[in-house]
Amino acid sequence: MRRLVLACVLFAGAAQAQDVNIAVGGAFTSLDPHFHNLTPNSALTQHLFDRLLEPDADLRPQPGLAESYRALSPTSWEFRLRPGIRFHDGTPFTADDVAFTFARVPNVAGSPASYAFFTRPVREVVIVDALTFRLETHAPAPLIPAMMQGLPMIGRRQGEGMATSDYNSGRAAIGTGPYRFVSYAPGDRAVFARNTDWYGGAVTWNRVTYRFIGNDSARLAALKAGDVDLIDQVPTRDVADLARDGRLTVFSKPSLRNIYLYLDGWREQTPHVTDHQGRPLPANPLRDVRVRRALSLAINRPALVAQVMDGQAAPSGQLLPAGAVGHDPALVPDRYDPEQARRLLAEAGYPQGFMVALHGPNDRYVNDAQILQAIAQMWARIGVRVRVEALPSSAFFSRSARDEFSIGLLGWGTGTGEPDSPLANLLATIDPSRGRGASNRSRYSNPRFDAAVDRALATLDLAERESVYREATGIAMADQAIIPLHHQVNIWAARRGFTYAPRNDERTLAMSLTRGP
Repeated sequence: MRRLVLACVLFAGAAQAQDVNIAVGGAFTSLDPHFHNLTPNSALTQHLFDRLLEPDADLRPQPGLAESYRALSPTSWEFRLRPGIRFHDGTPFTADDVAFTFARVPNVAGSPASYAFFTRPVREVVIVDALTFRLETHAPAPLIPAMMQGLPMIGRRQGEGMATSDYNSGRAAIGTGPYRFVSYAPGDRAVFARNTDWYGGAVTWNRVTYRFIGNDSARLAALKAGDVDLIDQVPTRDVADLARDGRLTVFSKPSLRNIYLYLDGWREQTPHVTDHQGRPLPANPLRDVRVRRALSLAINRPALVAQVMDGQAAPSGQLLPAGAVGHDPALVPDRYDPEQARRLLAEAGYPQGFMVALHGPNDRYVNDAQILQAIAQMWARIGVRVRVEALPSSAFFSRSARDEFSIGLLGWGTGTGEPDSPLANLLATIDPSRGRGASNRSRYSNPRFDAAVDRALATLDLAERESVYREATGIAMADQAIIPLHHQVNIWAARRGFTYAPRNDERTLAMSLTRGP
């Protein structure tokens, strides 16, 4: 009897050992894989839904649902699907499901940031047979393979007639991915179970509990207490102490994410800028490039990196960091020059400055609330008095999408390793019919910039494309369309005995977590 009891205990312990608990600091908002192009959502839904091509830790395309692809011409790409792939309900994945996915993406109701960026270049999905299809594009589209890393595939049978609420309830949360849906509580957690039929082979964990803990201290406390096995967005101030803790291991990787400020440069009057007595100004000062330039010059980026980010970031003067495609070494971060900033404000007609509300999230980016406070102190030195309003990311993003703010803190990376996404989404003139400007909160618009982006996205030769990327970026930075601050370093921490393969796309995935030293 004792042997039987011992065997049962050992079996239960082994089963428990194959369960894992993960806590993330970025709020996820939906299990609908096409609802919100937001990194926490993309990471969450990647457990359930596969892509035609899967990005590795450095965003290089790897075979996914598609085992191969080739360019038939500059405007035609042929993909061959892996045979034998099935959805979690047992139905086969075919080229018709690809066509259904492309048709659904632009029509997701209420999407705060659409995935249509990945589908807009495609004029038609041509089904050759059950496992072969062609993507016919409007113009040469050299980034089609990279874009297919960012587009989750769903099934016609599982998704037809389904709304975002059906994915959140689990009714439509049926993919081909490494894990199956168990439960989902919005704003709290999702639970997944191993998909034993996944094409990628056996995954490590029987059961994954994926939790949102937005408070840095609470997330860290949960790790130290053993309530979770892995956390992301480790507070930079705690990295050194964690590295000395024998119970824990820290993992990091430079990020492609640019943290920046957007400014309302389009409305004649903006809601959160007043004179020092709180009276509305007759004109919006943020429309003047001299004012935007002054605000940038008043930010001490090296101090921000050293004191707020504890050295775990790099000052930024453009969209992507050094070493990335399209990075221009000539575009250095604005130097800290408060005297020149005050002169520019005076030239623009604001010698005494003004008052402004600075909005941003308090649970999305590393040290986001502290960044807002530091910038407020820096701007005060040039006469710009700031009221900081740091909000939960769910509230901030929805209100930002409704253009409620004058200046806001955001971050953006790239799913391709190139600046195509930030150029076309953040800075291009808003044009929903072309999938441009979906997240252009500044409402920036410059025909020269748009023309350069058009050329870049249609240029097949990488060296030539990179040159045009730099041209477009230079135009936007000269216009001070946004104020770049810094590029993050992504930091995770795990309990001893777990190993995490860090990613520069910042996603936190159970598939990247293994048992190990």
